[in-house]
Amino acid sequence: MRILALGDVVGRPGRDIITEVLPGLITDREVSFVVTNAENAAGGSGLTPETARALFEAGVDCITTGDHVFRRKEIIPLLETDARILRPANFARSASGKGFTVLEGRHGERVGVVNVLGRVFMKPIDDPFAAVESILNRLAGDTDVIVVDFHAEATSEKVAMGWHLDGRVTAVIGSHTHVQTADERVLPKGTAYITDLGMTGPHQSVLGRSVEKVVRALTTGMPTHFDVATGDVRLSGVLITADRNTHKATAIERIVVKKT
Repeated sequence: MRILALGDVVGRPGRDIITEVLPGLITDREVSFVVTNAENAAGGSGLTPETARALFEAGVDCITTGDHVFRRKEIIPLLETDARILRPANFARSASGKGFTVLEGRHGERVGVVNVLGRVFMKPIDDPFAAVESILNRLAGDTDVIVVDFHAEATSEKVAMGWHLDGRVTAVIGSHTHVQTADERVLPKGTAYITDLGMTGPHQSVLGRSVEKVVRALTTGMPTHFDVATGDVRLSGVLITADRNTHKATAIERIVVKKT
């Protein structure tokens, strides 16, 4: 089976290119399952029911998030009821939503998706390694493949998670930095890995925001509203090929598609 994992969706430009490009990618590349991080899909920060619906209608099967998941309060009820939308599993147990799910792929595959948040250079949070361990115990025997979205800042923490889970999950995909890395590979025991999927959104920007506004804030120290940029819109991610019988990945390919 083939799993398409897309990097952080930023604002309307990110949503628009998914609507434009994703249906064709699913058909042309025979994609069984699509997962995307969309914690910045609504106005560049947060997620709303309307933006989630647009992504699902375009072909996304599962939405993961990160530290901005609760930025838009209107998403909270949906986090409680829709198994296709995750928040990091290592948030407090009392936090709304869930950190993992099992969904059905286009050919009946049982796809487990786990979402965790890093701790290095991030706000204090529970141990992501322990959170994943607990979830893997609960998922034992219930999935054909397992994908872990590790939303983290430090490359070292992400690489460590990849090695920690090698052979026990199908893929460890990094998100959060909005910069696609060139280290995609299948680890020795069969886990596909990339440190960061990159950004699905405007690349003529500073991580999806207006260049002028970000530079002004950094050079003056004055508070500035960071508008979502619009130029050079790209879809970024990876295509993972996996064996549903062994749970192992056999290939991983970086994907970048520019808006026409």
